[in-house]
Amino acid sequence: MMISKHEKIPILFIVNPNSGVGRKDTIEHHLEKKLDFDKFEPKVVFTEYPQHATLLSREGWKQGFRVIVAIGGDGTVNEAARPLIGTEAVLGIIPAGSGNGLARHLHLPTDIDKAIRIINITNIKKIDTVEINDQVFLSIAGVGFDAHVADHFARQSQRGFFGYAKVAIREYFRYRPMKFRLVVDGKKMVRRALFISFANSDQFGYNTSIAPDATVDDGMIDVVIARKSSLWKMIFFAPFLFARKIHKTPYVEIIRAREVDIMQKVKIINLDGEPVDVGKRLHIHVIPASLNIIVP
Repeated sequence: MMISKHEKIPILFIVNPNSGVGRKDTIEHHLEKKLDFDKFEPKVVFTEYPQHATLLSREGWKQGFRVIVAIGGDGTVNEAARPLIGTEAVLGIIPAGSGNGLARHLHLPTDIDKAIRIINITNIKKIDTVEINDQVFLSIAGVGFDAHVADHFARQSQRGFFGYAKVAIREYFRYRPMKFRLVVDGKKMVRRALFISFANSDQFGYNTSIAPDATVDDGMIDVVIARKSSLWKMIFFAPFLFARKIHKTPYVEIIRAREVDIMQKVKIINLDGEPVDVGKRLHIHVIPASLNIIVP
């Protein structure tokens, strides 16, 4: 997408008010201080209910906003991005959630003022998105324990890394691995797994790398199949997530693919950090170079 240097760019900021900078006075203070008003003509709107960011993004694009910025976590970013896939619109991200998986993968700063400076520069990159049945994800989706934890985490009040870890450790003792039937780029396989993640980016969130070689612009997803071990072994291997070496442990298998079909016993998946009901039969495929996004 080409952006003229001689006209102000209509830019829409979609803010999740439950995010760290979501208060009206907070976000507007930062924008007034750091946004380039010679370059942009801004409007700020706030989400009021789940999926509202998708509606606001779609209407904003129809109204002529050429850059749409999501301020929130991975769920807000996902919602705002959906109507922009396959269009000339540009998505910006000001990370304000807990995990911030896609933002971390793209090396976007979590400091709001620094993130606004990145918006001012407007360096644009095309990235892949991934379709899973009638849903879309940008960073990562998962089935099994991954989705189970996302579902339980969404119901509790404590957010952030420690809230997530608390749920994961509690549920680990109760959870039994399931058998999954997969067709990966035409090859049939069966795996009993703790979870299977479909990684467009490398990030689980919280700076943990579940698929260290995954990138958002290679036309592929990394299918990460994790087996269950004793809890003390999992705790021992946890630092490998932060060191980008989880694929070197004996409990993880990674297969690169463009298209995957999978059968699961439950209907819930983890979709960019949010639990979503998509059914037991899943079809996953990459949509290459389908979203314009602002990067450092």
